[in-house]
Amino acid sequence: MSVLVTGGAGYIGSHTALALRDRGEDVVVIDNLSTGHRWAVPDHVPLAVGSVDDAALVAQAIARHGIDAIIHFAGSIVVPESVRDPLGYYLNNTVRSHALIKIAVEAGVPHFIFSSTAAVYGMPDENPVFEDAPLRPISPYGTSKMMTELMLADAAAAHDLTYAALRYFNVAGADPRGRAGQSTANATHLIKTAVQTALGRRPGMTVFGTDYDTEDGTCVRDYIHVSDLAAAHLDALDYLRGGGESRVLNCGYGRGFSVREVIDAVERAAGVRLNVSDGERRAGDAPALVAGASAIREVLGWSPKLDDLDTIVAHALAWERVLARRHSSAA
Repeated sequence: MSVLVTGGAGYIGSHTALALRDRGEDVVVIDNLSTGHRWAVPDHVPLAVGSVDDAALVAQAIARHGIDAIIHFAGSIVVPESVRDPLGYYLNNTVRSHALIKIAVEAGVPHFIFSSTAAVYGMPDENPVFEDAPLRPISPYGTSKMMTELMLADAAAAHDLTYAALRYFNVAGADPRGRAGQSTANATHLIKTAVQTALGRRPGMTVFGTDYDTEDGTCVRDYIHVSDLAAAHLDALDYLRGGGESRVLNCGYGRGFSVREVIDAVERAAGVRLNVSDGERRAGDAPALVAGASAIREVLGWSPKLDDLDTIVAHALAWERVLARRHSSAA
């Protein structure tokens, strides 16, 4: 049995490929390298460069490597960008996911794990937000992911396919062993932006919105360490292989931190004050998103190991220093 990881040269995909390899799984990666990096694919993992809607490429990988599960990360993830380019997001996240699901069904792949998002909830009435909350996305990004969830549910009802849709909250941090991290150029993730500012790789950073109905006026998010998230994918894989029914599950810790609290944590870790300015709200940002995180523990037996904001920030900062050395040596 082998696992096909789409988007495996990207941030979360590369961490999950590492986790799979660490426990001895055979792994194959498909990535078009539009935002991912060839060097991020773990050693001894085959990489097919191309799009997930390339039926010949995907079918060949499935047949050649005996794929029994697809973990689908490939997609676009920037909320404000999705507001500016909705059709691009529906193409990349929905249309291409449709093509991949169709190929999986035709090839008889029994298990599918989908990289979804808390953005499907939009602005929830209550926090923490649980899996049975209404789906009311407020950005094309969230809608594009919701549509893929619906396609998976219908495909699983009609075909011999089981799936897990994992709704990520805010993913951050880096591999504790320093093998991988958030490496996308011009990434907009808060912790990534803050640690780059701390190391002088950005002149400053902006807090987008200071008048939200939260304790300090800035957005509150549930930050999950990327390695804990990768572990959740392995747990989901084991669950499906063991005969588990299709499920939709939140991936978060059940506790939120504000933008100001994250900045404070980065300043503690780096030992510097950040150059921070206040800006207007961004389109598509909810005031707060905190996971109702009980189901994933009960259903998958998931037990996070890195549930600590200071640890998440420390690992992100260490990885940013690795990248700085990489860029310096390449110059």
